[in-house]
Amino acid sequence: MPTGRPGRPPVRRPSRRTFLIRRLVVLGVIVVFIVGLVTVVKSVFSEDTSKAASSTEPTTPLVVDAGDQSTTTVLGVPVDPTVGVTTTIAPTVPADTNRTPTAADPARVLLVGDSEAGGLSQFLDAVLTPTGVATMTTDYKSSTGLVRPDFFDWPARLRETVPAVNPDIVVALFGGNDGQSFRTDDPNAGPAGGKSVDSPEWRAEYGKRVGEVMDYLSADGRTLVWVGVPNALKDDLTARLAVQNEVVKDQVAKHPSVIFVDSWYQFTGIDGSFAPLIMDPRDGEFKPVRSETDGFHLNTTGEEILAFLVGNAVISDLRARGAAI
Repeated sequence: MPTGRPGRPPVRRPSRRTFLIRRLVVLGVIVVFIVGLVTVVKSVFSEDTSKAASSTEPTTPLVVDAGDQSTTTVLGVPVDPTVGVTTTIAPTVPADTNRTPTAADPARVLLVGDSEAGGLSQFLDAVLTPTGVATMTTDYKSSTGLVRPDFFDWPARLRETVPAVNPDIVVALFGGNDGQSFRTDDPNAGPAGGKSVDSPEWRAEYGKRVGEVMDYLSADGRTLVWVGVPNALKDDLTARLAVQNEVVKDQVAKHPSVIFVDSWYQFTGIDGSFAPLIMDPRDGEFKPVRSETDGFHLNTTGEEILAFLVGNAVISDLRARGAAI
């Protein structure tokens, strides 16, 4: 019998050249796999990335013609003013709340609403432009509001405008045309359909619509400045506007982040009545501020005063965001 243990054949170690070749082959396979993976990912997401980039490009002012009821565009996005009758507003692209407004990267301000917004636009722009850290886009439509989505659906419009502009700050003016009953064929009016403006049902439905718009416009880090309605020369219109003002102020109380500019208070007399003359807060002088045509809209001086008040609210928010103003 052999005295030693049977052993396995000796293992041959590969030469240095063979070892290096094997390592290079493995490395090459890994590189090919990574390149292929990157190509696939880029092909899948390239379209979405280009869309996201286009939505954050610098914006330019937009004014919708007051008499235009056809399909229009908001910063290149087609918008049909007759689309839908829903008052439910979906989420949108969040604003970058950590961004400090600068001259190179200014805050985006969006002004929306009815003819009051259209009248305010150039004057508010004149207040904000000198700051050097804000750009403004305006989207307004005369004779519109939140009561008649069959005529012009603002919630649907906002779902198009807000993602396109991606604003940091929104200024909203609604109400001058809302002193009317909800249509009975409005599927969202519910019990409020056909009810008078001062009825509990009307107040509840209008408050719901105002609240939903406030929720949407103040979401995702946006600052919302809501401008209330002033009173009017005609008593019957003032009575309806007073109901709207109460409902809006109730919603403001439920939305503490919303900044409210109380036009009713600013443009009435000491006793709360209609005042064709008010004191200009810029110089302390009493001046006529109402249009002579309808006793509701503001004249040039009135618009300048409102722009001063709204502009101060916007500038305060810009400073809170760290802007050097």
